Amino acid sequence: MPFADELLGPEQAAAMTRSIAGALGRRPESLAAAESALAPLALRERADLLRDALLADAPAGYPALARLVRDAAADPALTGWTIWPVLGAIAQRAVEDGGAEAFDDAMALQAELTGRLTAEFSVRTLLRHDPDRGLAIMLGWTTHPDEHVRRLASEGSRPFLPWGLRVPALVARPEATLPILDALERDESEYVRRSVANHLNDLSREHGVLVVATAARWLERPAPTTPALVRHALRTLVKRGDPAALALLGFAPASIEVDGPVLDAVSVPMEGSIGFSAELRNAGDEPARIAIDYVVHHRKANGAFTTKTFKLTTAALQPGERMRVERRHPFRTITTRRYHLGEHAIALQVNGVATEPARFELVAAE
Repeated sequence: MPFADELLGPEQAAAMTRSIAGALGRRPESLAAAESALAPLALRERADLLRDALLADAPAGYPALARLVRDAAADPALTGWTIWPVLGAIAQRAVEDGGAEAFDDAMALQAELTGRLTAEFSVRTLLRHDPDRGLAIMLGWTTHPDEHVRRLASEGSRPFLPWGLRVPALVARPEATLPILDALERDESEYVRRSVANHLNDLSREHGVLVVATAARWLERPAPTTPALVRHALRTLVKRGDPAALALLGFAPASIEVDGPVLDAVSVPMEGSIGFSAELRNAGDEPARIAIDYVVHHRKANGAFTTKTFKLTTAALQPGERMRVERRHPFRTITTRRYHLGEHAIALQVNGVATEPARFELVAAE
């Protein structure tokens, strides 16, 4: 599997150059030069470089660029990750134009070409420029016959889209995208519904009360697919132990006694793993549904700790009933986390309530 940066590499840039050259009727010199300048850049920087190169090669004015892109799109090879810089150029030129006609046509082009990969990144330039007009158009996309366009309405307006340009209005006005989510919550496409769940999960970073209220409203008259969507949307709040989110999913406060976690070692080498187990008992008088997670306390470079929560299991316990849980947690080198040697810890979290952490040492590999 390629690294993210390699998704838009020299091969993709060369294909983009050929498609643009065919529509332009000449060699696009800036694009050709950009093919060899991608290596040290991250993915979004590569998209920006190719966008700017296309703008340099294209004739002046938004209408001319829009014609060029539509002509180039007749070539089916203009697809995949090259769609990001191509539609990024369209969005940038429309913003520079400043007119409503250019803005609306640029939004239409996002919808026209999103199915070739996604316009979720490029559309955000337009949303930054005029969020109200952009969101109104995206709301219209929610009834589009193409699932890619419907998904673009949700994915392109996510507050914290990975790799995406930040749109301050989407962060400052969390309620602004709710009409889009309401329109797509029951969408027939799982591809679209998953985007809705991820969008709502984005909102939960800073607006948990709004997210729980929205999920509760959907669950009042659910479609068959609504419970699964809500569970995915509330995953961050559940990992945080948010009582309202847990209660909405049926995990009310319960009298659960936890013996553990008990570790199987006092130290673990890098690239190794540590096992832990725990015994749980329902000490209450009523049956209890429980969500069991575990929390790893990672040591940071400055000696402080940061936590990451991992799902373990769910269960239903009758009064007095016991259960045992076990898991091994690996400390393998991965690109998304840097480990620091020294004290670490593991705690259990049951319906949002954490146990005392059990401590161990992460040591150098043997």
